[in-house]
Amino acid sequence: MTQKNTIAVLGGGSFGTAIANIIAGNGHDTRQWMRNADKAAKCQEARENSFYLPGVPLHENVQVTSDLQAAVQDCEIVFVAIPSSSFREVVRLSAPSLQENCILVSTTKGIEPGGFKFMSNVLHEEVPGARVGVLSGPNFAKEIVANHYTATVVASEQEDVCRTIQQVLHSDTFRVYSSEDVFGVELAGSLKNIYAIVTGMAAAIGVGQNTNSLLITRSLAEMMRFADALGADPMSLIGLAGVGDLILTCSSDLSRNYRVGYMVGQGKPLEQAIADIGQVAEGVNTVKLIKHKADELGVYMPLVSAIHAILFEKCPIPEVIKGLMSGAQTFDVAYSVKN
Repeated sequence: MTQKNTIAVLGGGSFGTAIANIIAGNGHDTRQWMRNADKAAKCQEARENSFYLPGVPLHENVQVTSDLQAAVQDCEIVFVAIPSSSFREVVRLSAPSLQENCILVSTTKGIEPGGFKFMSNVLHEEVPGARVGVLSGPNFAKEIVANHYTATVVASEQEDVCRTIQQVLHSDTFRVYSSEDVFGVELAGSLKNIYAIVTGMAAAIGVGQNTNSLLITRSLAEMMRFADALGADPMSLIGLAGVGDLILTCSSDLSRNYRVGYMVGQGKPLEQAIADIGQVAEGVNTVKLIKHKADELGVYMPLVSAIHAILFEKCPIPEVIKGLMSGAQTFDVAYSVKN
C-alpha cells in the first residue's frame, strides 16, 4: 500500500487545483494555499475553485488556506505552482516553516524575470539542501480534471524524488514519467510557451495547417539549437516536456499563450490581450529573456526574433512574415543518432 503523506500545493490557479485534486484523490492529506484570503475562504466554503475551474468539486481531502506557514508545516512534499514573477518570494516566505528533507516540486514553466534562472535554481537557492524536482508536460488543467488520459514528466537528479512523485500523482488517467535532465525539462517547458504565441497569431490571420506544421517543426528546431548552446541535452526536447507540450500548446485555445497570440493577431494591443486572459501567460516575459540570451550566444532563432518584433517593437505582422520567408534556408534536421 502506498504511503500516505501530508502535501501542500502552493498556488490557486487551474493547474495547482487540478494537481491538488489528484493528490487528494490518492488519499493524501492535501493543503492548497492561495495568496488571496477572500478567494481561499470562498473556495474552502464552496468546495470548488470557481475562479479558475468552475463546476469542478474539490476533493474532500483538499483544505484551502491563505496561511502559508500553516499550509507547508509538517509537509513531506510541497508543489509550487506559482507564476515565475512571484515564485522566489513565496518560496522564501515558506522556507522557515518547511520540514527538513521536504521534497519541493516546481510546476512553473518560466524563467525568473531579471535574470536567467529556472525555478529549480530558485528552489536550491532559497532552500539549500532541499530535494528538488520539476513537473512539466502537455497538461491542460481542464482536461486533467475531466479525467482525460494525460501524461507528464517529473525530473530530478535524485531518483527517489522521481519515484515518490510518481506514486503521489499516478492515477487511472494521469501517468507520470521520470527524467534525470532537470535543466532540459525546465528549458523545454519555458521555450514552448513562446511558440504558442506565434501559432495563436497565425490562427488569427487565417493560415492553414501547412503553416501550423511549419511553425511547430521549426519551433522545435530552434528549441534544440538553443538547448545545445546552453549545454542541455537537445534530445530531452523530443519527449513529453518538449515536443509533446509544444504540439499541445501550439494547437489549442486552452493555452493562455496561444490566446494572447490570437488576440494580438486580431489587432489587440498586447497589454489588453494579457488583461483579457486574466491569468499569467509566461511566454510573454520569456520572449524577452530568450531573445536577449540568444543574441548573446549567437544562436539563430528567427521565430523568437519575429515574436519579439511583433510584441515589443511594434512591427506589423505581414512585414515580419515576409522577413521570415526570405530568411536563410538551413538544414532540416540538425541532430543525428549516427556515430
